[in-house]
Amino acid sequence: MTWRVVVTGSECTGKTTLAQAIALRLCVPCLAEPSRAYAEARGGVLSAADVEPIARATITALGQGKGAGVVVCDTDLVSTMVYARAYYGSCPAWIEAECGERLGNLYLLCSPDIPWVADGVRDRPLASERAAMHEAFALALRDLGARTVLVEGAGAARTESALAAVNAALPSTAERA
Repeated sequence: MTWRVVVTGSECTGKTTLAQAIALRLCVPCLAEPSRAYAEARGGVLSAADVEPIARATITALGQGKGAGVVVCDTDLVSTMVYARAYYGSCPAWIEAECGERLGNLYLLCSPDIPWVADGVRDRPLASERAAMHEAFALALRDLGARTVLVEGAGAARTESALAAVNAALPSTAERA
């Protein structure tokens, strides 16, 4: 069985950097965020029609971590669901159901307390927009019953805080087998 740590939250909260740092420190695989590559390939312009292909790509990516023992995921289907609801008003029911079926073992919810950086894909720079998305993530994770730890701060302190949460939550090697 694979034990999944999912780094999640609103845009520009350091998810990719944090996911890679945790995976490196734990010497485990890090699964990249499929929606980023998808959005970049479309010049950052997405529509409701893109939600299902992004979800399918995410499911495929999550499958790549099977058998790894522990894997760190740079987001998962919860992100797809939250963004679909926020941008398009709803999310396909099958994706919402899959969120519950494929729930990670630990979610590190990144606070929007670091500076927003434009990159051609990100589009919500206002503090109020970032706070609203953060709240949407927190509520979705709560509603799913996900084990969630809030990650705050910057740089090494953020990474160390996240690692402490992961190490506290990780089951022993025997329990993961």
